[in-house]
Amino acid sequence: MSGGVLLQGAEFGHGVVAGFGGAGWEIFFLHEVDVGQRGGAGDEIAPEGGEMVAGLKAAAISGRVAGLPLCFFQRGGLSPGSRSLPTGRALPINQFPLTTNPFRLYNISAPQIGRDPMSLAVAHGLPAYDIHMDKFVIRGGNPLLGTIRVSGAKNAALPAMAAALLTDEPVILENIPQVRDIETTRKLLAAMGAEVELGYGRAQHRTTISCRNLTSPEASYELVKTMRASTLVLGPLVARCGRARVSLPGGCAIGGRPIDLHIKGLELLGATITQDHGYVEAVAKRLHGGEILFDKITVTGTEDLLMAATLAEGETVMLNCAREPEVADLADLLNKMGGRIEGAGTSTIRVKGVTKLHGARHRIIPDRIEAATFIIAGALTGGDLNVAGCDPHHLGALLEKLNEVGVKTARTGDSVRVMGDNPPKAADMVTEEYPGFPTDVQAQYMALATQADGTSIITENIFENRFMHAQELVRMGANIKIEGRRALVRGQTPLSAAAVLASDLRASASLVLAALVADGETIIDRVYHIDRGYEHIEEKLRGVGAQIRRIGEILPKKAAAPAPRG
Repeated sequence: MSGGVLLQGAEFGHGVVAGFGGAGWEIFFLHEVDVGQRGGAGDEIAPEGGEMVAGLKAAAISGRVAGLPLCFFQRGGLSPGSRSLPTGRALPINQFPLTTNPFRLYNISAPQIGRDPMSLAVAHGLPAYDIHMDKFVIRGGNPLLGTIRVSGAKNAALPAMAAALLTDEPVILENIPQVRDIETTRKLLAAMGAEVELGYGRAQHRTTISCRNLTSPEASYELVKTMRASTLVLGPLVARCGRARVSLPGGCAIGGRPIDLHIKGLELLGATITQDHGYVEAVAKRLHGGEILFDKITVTGTEDLLMAATLAEGETVMLNCAREPEVADLADLLNKMGGRIEGAGTSTIRVKGVTKLHGARHRIIPDRIEAATFIIAGALTGGDLNVAGCDPHHLGALLEKLNEVGVKTARTGDSVRVMGDNPPKAADMVTEEYPGFPTDVQAQYMALATQADGTSIITENIFENRFMHAQELVRMGANIKIEGRRALVRGQTPLSAAAVLASDLRASASLVLAALVADGETIIDRVYHIDRGYEHIEEKLRGVGAQIRRIGEILPKKAAAPAPRG
């Protein structure tokens, strides 16, 4: 077996093999192998969440597995959640037709000592490393030149997937980004009984969700703890099923995001809420309309209660709502499903409840945060970069700030060209709710400020504890002083390569940007954070001239030689 790399990543919990342009191959880890009696590769296949097939008889395998407890299977129209046998062809791992591209195998079963995919791979001499050990190695100094494409918005896709809970008909979502948070949401919905079919090949950014049979309207702590947006299922579940049990989200590296506004709003719509053993339970025969005034602007709170209100009896008026494009995109989907929503994208939203929603097809909006990250990268590296497939109307605050610091940009209908001809000038920045400067771009702007002429004061008004990237930038030579919610950044400080640690999604993006202009090779650890929200960022940046690669820690580590006896 040459050219393949076997990765383990228990948090992914899915068996899709990436790296083959969406060829549709999946991995099966066979717990029991009995080649002699079955002429195949065994049966007990019980992937996490039950979305695969239980009891695969790999009769279609060409050749014998010869004891290798891993095989590949090519999908033949199997819908996740189906209990029928698959119809595609299977190959043992040692016969898989590898190309020059490495593949990735994500663990699909709970680790067992000596029996998990990592241990088995090592036992059979297969190259393996742990996805949680992934790092980026970046050599700075190259300007970014060319065109880079933006993926669909993760923060729009997540509530859209939750909205599928509101109907028993299929919801088809297009332009879905291939990021970790999408996979977490897929697992969350599958655990409730939903069928979530991920596309392949040309349709790899499409997903079809069918929530016909919701057997368990519950979001467990194991899933909610990794992604706070998981609480978006609370409103849809109680509206559709009459009850919901959702784990309270744990701590987040960038500060607390309490769901008390969700709870207060659902109570105003008639739900009875109890909290016990770390879970919120909501019960209602049917929600009724009402007036909801948010004490503070909340994006997920607005989205959660907007979904709940669509099936509530009567009219709901929501005041002081979040105005983010992702909220308007969700309302667009809900209206396609038969909802009656007006005012989304403004501070006042009116919802006339309906008794039933139907299926729909919807295309997710471009990711404005990813677009902003690439725009700043182009400016920071002194490049000439065309950021394509974005919506410039969603980037107003950033483009205004870049104009203030002297960075030249040019807009078209669906792209922004950034020209870093001149070094940027220092300018203060304050994060605000949309349409203000987004908190999710604060870290990236700080990286730009380290190279600006003068001192910039960056004020973070949305989240506490969101300057964790600053200490890592200081390790690279930046001059940054933190004073509560303010960061003083003295610019024109040369950055040098260092080993740094990503603490959250956007912090990791700022470290990537800083590394692009640092002298030497920077190593960024814990890049699984960036995988939560950026689709193949290293491949995209490499395509426009960046020197960046992903590496893993090769396992097993060589055993230490025994000490010589005296």
